Amino acid sequence: MGEKVAADRFDLTDRRRYRDKLHQCLQGLDRLLAQRRFDRPRNLMGLEIELNLADADGMPRMMNAQVLERIASRDFQTELGQFNLEVNILPHQLAGRVFDQLAEELQTGLAYADRKAREVAARIVMIGILPTLTSDDLVSANLSAADRYTLLNDQIMAARGEEVMLDIAGVERLTYVSGSIAPEAACTSVQLHLQVTPGRFADVWNAAQAAAAVQVAVGANSPFLFGRELWRESRAPLFLQSTDTRPPEFSAQGVRPRTWFGERWIESAYDLFLENVRYFPALLPICDEEDPLRIIDDGGIPSLAELVLHNGTVYRWNRPVYGIADGVPHLRVENRVLPAGPTVTDVLANTALYYGLVRAFADEQRPLWTRMPFAAAKENFDAACRHGIDARLHWPRAGWAGGLTTVPVDRLVREELLPLAAAGLDAWGVEPADRDRYLGVIDERCRRRTNGAAWQAAAYHRAREGGLDREKALAAAVRRYCELIRTGEPVHSWPPGP
Repeated sequence: MGEKVAADRFDLTDRRRYRDKLHQCLQGLDRLLAQRRFDRPRNLMGLEIELNLADADGMPRMMNAQVLERIASRDFQTELGQFNLEVNILPHQLAGRVFDQLAEELQTGLAYADRKAREVAARIVMIGILPTLTSDDLVSANLSAADRYTLLNDQIMAARGEEVMLDIAGVERLTYVSGSIAPEAACTSVQLHLQVTPGRFADVWNAAQAAAAVQVAVGANSPFLFGRELWRESRAPLFLQSTDTRPPEFSAQGVRPRTWFGERWIESAYDLFLENVRYFPALLPICDEEDPLRIIDDGGIPSLAELVLHNGTVYRWNRPVYGIADGVPHLRVENRVLPAGPTVTDVLANTALYYGLVRAFADEQRPLWTRMPFAAAKENFDAACRHGIDARLHWPRAGWAGGLTTVPVDRLVREELLPLAAAGLDAWGVEPADRDRYLGVIDERCRRRTNGAAWQAAAYHRAREGGLDREKALAAAVRRYCELIRTGEPVHSWPPGP
């Protein structure tokens, strides 16, 4: 979906033609897998971070075009809302001092972008959902000026056939009706990529699914939307509901939502692409001229353009990605679970935990997904989104006795998962100093039971107790959050605020 997409309209034959091309692409993917045409293992990882723009008072600034013009770097791109940006980091070898290298690159790039943003009275903020956003901010007029966003909005709303209804019950309850997908723009995430071979793909994806709840629980940073305190990671229900193409009747029938955790462990990357084609109608039925099967017959590598575009409109929390680099196809797992922020150190601590756990889980002789029903992984994800660092997760008992137990996530992480993550990072070849520094941040978060969401909620309630009304308390918490981001210190060490 990052590619330029443009179309004036779709006629009655477009979806049928597109469906035919999707099935050709699936056949092409199957052939490439059977012929073992994919790239060799290279232990490559990638990182993308979605960002917010806010003013000195912590209020959103609708001016990403002006900021991007000043930044003038291909590393920074538009995102859905005019108050959003995205920064992309080039792939790195997952070894050595990779996390410290990433920290230096991110700190340098974000500091430069922030200086440029200040030229137009804006600031860069890494946060899952900017608490000061209002319903007036999240309207179609504030979508970024790009064809793909307008077209995607039009197609989702046409498929749904009625307004989007947000209904999120957490600490408080929010109900809101939107005439567009603009509320999705409130969600800003960290996306982690890992290139894997086809033979390794299923183990890595299953491992990422099993780890998702742990990631959210320790990394939650999105407790507010439209001034209401909801889930600790409110991005999950917000993204699901704001991209939902189903009217309520389809939801009641069990039709799958486009923002999807999934429903089973897999055996191949092909399983996920097949599910996408089988379960989800095309939103953007734009056909390419390429004949993928003929290209394969001629010894070439097809772009599988329709399959790639369709895959970009199914919002899995762990998404399969097909790509081509230097004429060679490869597969990636794109992890979309984490919110942005709070600091670069926090982001990289979350990153280290993810790559460590995925490697450790995938390497186990008796994999986690053979000992835990998929439904338990899904329940864990929901519990982590709701409760954050206070979540209790279903987890396999130690040893070979079998069965699940329920354990507080902070205890699970400190007693069982951090040693596994450390072993996983060792297996990647990450330097011990890098490993210990960033996993130590996770350990401290769990020891103090504090993450971004917990700090935001505490800061907000402290401001309310100090006599501020709801709106002013949220703004004060955001201002203090922005001040503390700039210290670079991880969120568990922040003093209470504002």
